[in-house]
Order: sequence, then structure tokens, then C-alpha cells
Amino acid sequence: MDLTSLAADASAPSEQDSAEGRRVPSLSPSRASDFMTCPLLYRFRVIDKLPETPSPEAVRGTVVHSVLERLFDLPAGERTTERAGELLQPAWDDLLDAEPELGEMFGAEGPDLATWLGQCESLLQRYFTLEDPSRLEPADRELYVEALLESGLLLRGYIDRVDVAPTGEVRIVDYKTGKAPGPHFEAKALFQMKFYALVVWRTRGVLPRMLQLVYLGSGEMLRYEPEERELLATERKVEALWSAIQRATETGEWRPNKSVLCSWCDHQSRCPAWGGTPPPLPDPTVRPADGSDGSHSPG
Repeated sequence: MDLTSLAADASAPSEQDSAEGRRVPSLSPSRASDFMTCPLLYRFRVIDKLPETPSPEAVRGTVVHSVLERLFDLPAGERTTERAGELLQPAWDDLLDAEPELGEMFGAEGPDLATWLGQCESLLQRYFTLEDPSRLEPADRELYVEALLESGLLLRGYIDRVDVAPTGEVRIVDYKTGKAPGPHFEAKALFQMKFYALVVWRTRGVLPRMLQLVYLGSGEMLRYEPEERELLATERKVEALWSAIQRATETGEWRPNKSVLCSWCDHQSRCPAWGGTPPPLPDPTVRPADGSDGSHSPG
């Protein structure tokens, strides 16, 4: 199966609608997860578009993802831990050139840059204990995909890696720089992968054989073989989520969901669950009906 044309094939409806001047409602797995975690968080990120302070952990994920993508640009025999280490500094330099403000994370109140880069290198070294990249030839990396459902909702996102076996079987791979979740949180982690599998299935008519999450923080892998009925259930779930998002948009009721995750949220000071006051909603005539951030947020 040739997945190299997947993004081009899937983007055609969006480009046509754009040419006609119509907004296509869209949803990414990250924004869907935001709404499931806390509807008010979704509002802050998508409707209000409030800025958030980048964390060293999130930026570390971006840099490690970049190195792993570049690693597969090398000939198979050169995909070693040493070469991965050599790619680390250029990946960080390129990101810093694009976003100079990231350098402000380090200093008196932030982590030491050398220590942080050492943590990145440790994650890369751990990757080699889980896979042998010299034996892999991905069909695609950092692949943008989108699929238009019959309801008119556009699903979109970025897949870290797609492997296609000589027999045509498809494996979707996602790198996570954190630790593997406990049994109670595996379903949430797999939602993103089923979302991607649904997009590939709806676009190409091929049911991915394997979904694989690579957790570099703990050196573990989570593998799952999806069934057609599960992807149909995921499609219904996504449609239900979008209906709930539309209702919240129409009513202006974006309810907070207080949880242990609140301690990591940049918006706690303006959240009513913590005694804060959200800013006024933007003018409904300019409010975006788009649940896609248009970017790739590495884990």
C-alpha cells in the first residue's frame, strides 16, 4: 500500500471548501482530548486562543521527536545511538532559531540547559533498547492526515510514523517521551491512536493492523490490534464529542472539570473551579468553529 499520497488525497475536500469560502469544522485528537479532559480548557485553547507558557517537558518532546525523524533520513547502517546524539544539538538549535523565546525557559528559575539536553539524550538512548531503527524503513514520518466524515466533520492530525509490511499490513507508531500509563489510563492513550487509525481507514479503506505507542520515559511499548467495530465506535464517539462542542459553542457553557491535572494547567488563575473568572467570550461572529490546532503536539 502506498501511503505517501495519503495526505494529498485526504486534503482535497478541505482545499475545495476553502476555495468556496466555507469553513470546514475540524477536530484533532489533541483538541478532542482537551474537551474530554475539561471543556473549559478546550474553550481557552480553541475559542479564546489564550497563550500558554511552554514547559521544558513539552519542548523536550518536540526535540526528541525531531531527532527520531532525522534519524531515519540516514542510511540504515548509520542509525546508531552515537549519530542520534550528534543530531540532538542541531535539532535544538533549529527549534530555538524558529522560537527564540524558548531559550527563556533556562536560567536562574528554570532547568540547566546542559542537564536538560542530557535528559533528551537519555530518552534517545532508551529508544534503541525498544527498537532497532537499522531494521526499519518507515513508509512515512510526521505524516499529516485528514478524512471528511459523512457528517461533514473533518478529522485531522499528524502521525509520527507509518510502517507498511511487504504484505501491505499497516502499523501506526507514536512516540511518547513520558512514562507508560497505568491500566486505568490506557484507554485514554489509545484514543489518539484509534483516531489516527479511523482517519487512515476512512481515507484508504485499509484497517491498520497494529497501533504502537513507544514510551521513552519508562522504556515500554503499548501495542494494540484494532478491530473494525472499535473504529466504528471511535467514529461515533468523535461525532458525539463534536455535537457536545457545538452545544457548548451555542450556549456559551464551557464547564470546568476539576482534577489532578489542574496543577499542570496554565489557566488555573482564570478558572472558576479555582476561584478565577474566565475572560468574556469573543464575538460569536468571529468565534472559530474549529477543533483543530493545526499543529503537531508531541507527547
